[in-house]
Order: sequence, then structure tokens, then C-alpha cells
Amino acid sequence: MVRKRFRFTGRVQGVGFRTRARYAAGGMYITGWVKNEGDGSVVMEAQGAEQAIDQMLIMINRSNYIRIDSIESENIPLVEDEASFTALY
Repeated sequence: MVRKRFRFTGRVQGVGFRTRARYAAGGMYITGWVKNEGDGSVVMEAQGAEQAIDQMLIMINRSNYIRIDSIESENIPLVEDEASFTALY
């Protein structure tokens, strides 16, 4: 089990990124959150099996509307007792 923080840039706002991330996370037992930033990027924290998080990223990137130009990621401490994945506004 790992927790990662991601920052995505590109065409990632207004294209269903957060909804797609929430859908992908639910099918893979990933917890965390995703939110839009004021600079046009999207930040996401995802916690679960590393392979599941990798699959989640593939699912997000399969959209015809989303275009990820860059992904920054870092490992961060686990959050105990987190039970869901939410889209923050």
C-alpha cells in the first residue's frame, strides 16, 4: 500500500478529469481525492496498491478530451482510516 501525490498539467480542467479519476478509483479500491488548482493544473492524492494506482492513471489518460502534458509525483505518508475517493471543489 502506497500513497502518492500527483500534479497534472495540460488540458486537465473542464474535461471530466475529476469525474474520471473518481470512477477509476472506485473500481480499484483506491482512496484519496482530486481537485482543480487555480493555475489550471489538477492535484490528486491516491492511496492503494501501486499497481492499481498505475492502472488508474492509464484509465484517466484514455479520454479523448483529457490531454496530460506532464505528471509530477511523490510518495507521501499513508492516511489511516480513509474510506473513499472524492472530488474536491
